[in-house]
Amino acid sequence: MEPVFASLFGDVFFRAPDGFWWLDLLEGSLSHPWATADALRADLDSSKGQDHYLTGGLAMGADRRGIVLEAGQVYCFNAPPILGGAINLDNIGVLDFVVALSVAGQLHEQVRKMPPGTPVTGFSIADDTSR
Repeated sequence: MEPVFASLFGDVFFRAPDGFWWLDLLEGSLSHPWATADALRADLDSSKGQDHYLTGGLAMGADRRGIVLEAGQVYCFNAPPILGGAINLDNIGVLDFVVALSVAGQLHEQVRKMPPGTPVTGFSIADDTSR
C-alpha cells in the first residue's frame, strides 16, 4: 500500500492494487472501502462521506474556534475516545502528525489486549525515535 493523503485528524488513505484503503485512527482499524479512485472521490464529495472519513464537521468547528493547524500537524482528541474521551469540539487539540499516528497506534494496541470492561487507570507511550 502507498499512502496518498491524510485527513486533518490524521486518518491515512492508501492506494493499493485492489483499490483504496482507510486507516481510521479513531477506531484503530484499517478497512478497504473503495475499489476505485472514482468510488473514493464520490464518497469524499458527499457530506456524509466528509463527516465519516474526514471528520469534516469537527475540523471546520475547530478552525472556527481558532484551533489552527501548522504544517505537519493534525487535530487530535485531548482525551482519546478509546479511553472515554468525548468526540466534541471541547476535546480537540493539535499534535504533530507522526506523534498522533504513534500515540493512536500504541493506545489501540494496549486497549486491544485488554479484556472487555477493563477499567483504564493509566497508559504509557513509548518514545519511537529509537526505531
